Amino acid sequence: MFKVKKEYAEYEYKSLRLPKELIDEFQTLANENNLSFNKVVIQCIEYALGHTKDTE
Repeated sequence: MFKVKKEYAEYEYKSLRLPKELIDEFQTLANENNLSFNKVVIQCIEYALGHTKDTE
């Protein structure tokens, strides 16, 4: 199950283009957990990558 974390140590700037519907979902999740949009996106990507490795 996906759990929202609050901290990261180091960042690097990279821009992404995302569908509006996905942005809205990320923003809602961020608002509900009092987190930044960026932190939610990072955690979703980590979760997806972690589960991709499990299915290989």
